[in-house]
Amino acid sequence: MVSESQSSAIVDYLSYAAIEKGLSKNTIDAYRRDLTKFKNFLANNDLLIQDVNSKVIDDFLGWLRGADGSNSRGSESSNSRTIVTVRNLYKFISTNNHTVNPLKDYSPPKIPKRLPKALKIAEIMALIGASKFGDDVISIRNSALIEVLYATGARVSEIVDLDISNVSEIANTTTLKLSGKGGKERVVPIGVYARNSLEQYLTLSRPALLHKKGSTSLFLNSRGDSLSRQSAWEIIASLAERANIQTRVTPHAIRHSFATHLLDGGADIRVVQELLGHSSVTTTQIYTLVTIDKLRESYATAHPRAK
Repeated sequence: MVSESQSSAIVDYLSYAAIEKGLSKNTIDAYRRDLTKFKNFLANNDLLIQDVNSKVIDDFLGWLRGADGSNSRGSESSNSRTIVTVRNLYKFISTNNHTVNPLKDYSPPKIPKRLPKALKIAEIMALIGASKFGDDVISIRNSALIEVLYATGARVSEIVDLDISNVSEIANTTTLKLSGKGGKERVVPIGVYARNSLEQYLTLSRPALLHKKGSTSLFLNSRGDSLSRQSAWEIIASLAERANIQTRVTPHAIRHSFATHLLDGGADIRVVQELLGHSSVTTTQIYTLVTIDKLRESYATAHPRAK
């Protein structure tokens, strides 16, 4: 049984994160899922929110990992984020109530660095090629969507949130104003292929999809409403299947590919950081591991004294 005070503390924290910290809806939804897991764990173990200490959080982590067989095993990155969310909840409670924070010195599990899954350039070309199979309004839209995703390296949420007014011409260059995490805005240029595909969509496809609804969203669905994140995922998965790409292709895989291909081509890491909208270059540096891995492989294969 979940106490009213536990639910109230969680609701208050989510309101604080949304209103005072200004976090995005997607982030708040993720926090809500994390804290629902925590609330369920407390209820299953007859614990109150004030009973929590480091030992309880260790047990909660084991529960998240499915160690006791009572919960489906989550990924380490997901589990770590959940622990961080719970720790932030207790920081909020202690600050608001002027109480001791039982998790002040608790460290969440470290997540091993994973190399991003980047598509090969040939696979990206195959994906783009698969989007150009027809000249109907939906095919033209899908082609523009793929071209813009790869041209900008944007998150899919940033692309589906684009407004017509976010497309500009600056010094003969087409740019998109993207709104990233925490509402941080950045302007990203797009190349000639994406520009041509986007112009074709805006001229031939979008007016036909608009259905006199007056929507200002850049990418529209067949009903004239804003294209959803889920629909964008489905479009990419469908095109990857048509292109016969064997690896799993997601919008984030296209983002990874954008960054990796830029670094492989000699782009400065600070420029890539800016284009991706990373607040710290440390986040961007994970992509250099992919490039270094390729260099190591080439060196081991080609150098007579590498082995």
